[in-house]
Amino acid sequence: MNNKSREQLLALLAVTAVLLMVGDKFILQPLTASWAARNKRIADLEKQVAEGAGKLDRERAVRDRWTAMRANALTNNVSAAEGQALRAFERWGRDANVTVSGLKPAWKRTSDREEHQTLECRADATGSLSSLARFLYQIEKDPLAMKVDVVDLTTRDTEGRNLTLSLQVSGLVLTPKKNENGAK
Repeated sequence: MNNKSREQLLALLAVTAVLLMVGDKFILQPLTASWAARNKRIADLEKQVAEGAGKLDRERAVRDRWTAMRANALTNNVSAAEGQALRAFERWGRDANVTVSGLKPAWKRTSDREEHQTLECRADATGSLSSLARFLYQIEKDPLAMKVDVVDLTTRDTEGRNLTLSLQVSGLVLTPKKNENGAK
């Protein structure tokens, strides 16, 4: 091989190397990145489809739960809802053999656009550990749309036989949404 053909071969190899680098930089890397982004997008869409299918599968249960919540929500009338809460506390206390005192209802509404508000009730209950546990169980298992938010348990004697349970319970009140002209 003579020098001229060797120079031509080296020039050809250099041009080929430059073309490969340019091809890698401007063609192969963007295509690879595009392919990876496409695969990620497909995976995200498949995940969303699976979540949607799961929601469709649970539709009946969710609708049944919502119907039960609507049926067991406190009434929309302020005094009647407070009366429902008071009667519920009396029933829970009687069933659990505890003394309920200091019941303080307070209304909480996040905004006028919301279709619900909550009746927060703070109360103190006195009794033994087993009766207070039964009292909490009565609240949680009751079909009335109320949930326990805060619980504080303190002892009233040195042996711990007489306890005080301070709690905050929230009750759901559904309010019909007003339309544009103010009618419900």
